[in-house]
Amino acid sequence: MQGRLRRRYPFHAPVGGVVPAAAAVVLWSLAPVLAELATAVPPLQLAAMVAGVATLATWPVGRLAGRRDGDPVAIPLRVWLSGPLLVLGAIGFYFVALRLAPAAEVALVTYTWPVLFVIAAELIQVRRVHINSLGGTLVAFSGAALVLLDPSGSAGEAAWGGYALAFASGTCWAAFSLLARQQPIPLSGIMPRLFGLATLWAIAGHLLFEATLLSIATGEIASIVFIGFGPYGLAFVAWDTALRQGRSATVGTLAYAVPVLSALLLIAAGMARVDWRLVVAAAAVVAGCALASRPRTQPAPVTT
Repeated sequence: MQGRLRRRYPFHAPVGGVVPAAAAVVLWSLAPVLAELATAVPPLQLAAMVAGVATLATWPVGRLAGRRDGDPVAIPLRVWLSGPLLVLGAIGFYFVALRLAPAAEVALVTYTWPVLFVIAAELIQVRRVHINSLGGTLVAFSGAALVLLDPSGSAGEAAWGGYALAFASGTCWAAFSLLARQQPIPLSGIMPRLFGLATLWAIAGHLLFEATLLSIATGEIASIVFIGFGPYGLAFVAWDTALRQGRSATVGTLAYAVPVLSALLLIAAGMARVDWRLVVAAAAVVAGCALASRPRTQPAPVTT
């Protein structure tokens, strides 16, 4: 199996997953701004609509990946059961969190998940955590955590519920990334089906807990379509590719750029205020990524 994977992915190397990971990071960074433009839509209804659009967006890529990577029968049953729930958790918890806490802080808390992913992936692969990965993770996390500080205390008690849901979303991201990393073939080929199942779960939750919003403005529909195609559609495919072609420490730590980029985009859109902490956080994120990406004398083996 390892030989087949190497032939299919000839650029499998520490830097091989940087390009698709960077593409996913940029797309994810757009999510808070786009979601802020669709706040009138109930969160579970929004999640169902976004997952439905993502199903359509990933369908052509899924067909191509399926022909390239092999029969999806090779995907274990646990992926079909847990994958859609993790996708829905990553999307749904995030949208609910955005209703309770400021968007920039929600993005920050959500994207602490690379801490879980980098550490867990290396423990699974080599039964230890490399000092570069640990140091880079701590530096990047420290910088990102600086943005969460609220000296004014104006966030309110409800915001902490939003932060908890944001962390739950991040946990789903980490678990899905580990699940994808451990499969015999990439999940890109079945991503449309995973999104389709997640859509059904989201619809069920929406009908149980929310009132349906029938009158949706044109701008909100456009935002939903963009979210489904980009941050929660093609970004999933790009991230699955990055997990296959790159080292866990490098790929995982790159995701720390998401809260910083998200904050900058929110500021540019007039949805957040300029803060000196963003400059310090950005510097720490870059330093952490550089440290975690330093080459090892003996590269960690890939788990298949």
